[in-house]
Formats: sequence, C-alpha cells, structure tokens
Amino acid sequence: MSEEFKIEIVNPDKSYLEREDVSEVVVPAFEGEMGFLKEHISIISFLKPGIIKIISKSGNENYYVEDGIVEFKNNNLSILTSSIFKVDDIGKSKQQELLKQAEEEANKPEISDQSKYLADQKIEILKTLN
Repeated sequence: MSEEFKIEIVNPDKSYLEREDVSEVVVPAFEGEMGFLKEHISIISFLKPGIIKIISKSGNENYYVEDGIVEFKNNNLSILTSSIFKVDDIGKSKQQELLKQAEEEANKPEISDQSKYLADQKIEILKTLN
C-alpha cells in the first residue's frame, strides 16, 4: 500500500507546485509545526512565517512562506499563500531584501501586536536561511 499523498501549493500568480508522490510535509502553523502523513485527519489551519518541508520520491524540498491557509482532506494537502520562495533559490540579496522589509515593518511605531509578532517571525526565519 502506498504511503503517498498529493500536495498543491497555489499563490496569486499560478499553481506554484503540484506533486502526487509526497510522503510527508511539515508546515509552520500558528499552533506550531504541523506534520502531515497519508490518512491525516481533515484539518484547516493558518500558516505563519516559516519553512514548509516536503519529503517525496522526487527529493526533499524546503520553501519559505510568509502566510497562508493549509487544508488537508482526503489525502490532498492544499496550501494557499500570497508569498512563497524555494529556499534553494533565495539568493543572498533577496534574503537581505526580505529581511530589511520585515525589520522596517517590525519597527513601525503604530504596529499592532499581531503584526509585530508576524514581522518578528519573518526576521527570525530569514536570519536562519543560508
């Protein structure tokens, strides 16, 4: 019996990634890191800034995501996000640009507690890349 399931990641521009040979996915949910294996219970959750880890026959991949919604149902994992980058493709300059934007956002005097938390999460994750 196969232990694989399907993943689809969609951003506003296109269907970003689609695979049917995934054996495990770990996402940065607000509740903490959430792992998915075949036959996981149905769930919908929100993503916080972090790394999506995909383990499949095609190889392991990591993606930086800033926000989104994750849904697992009937062995299909759907991730909707407005901002996603493959970790291996983020160059030093893009990383520094994203880090600068997050730091500027975090230092705004009128920032809400929730926005400050999210900006701090982005900063922490971006500093660990590379």
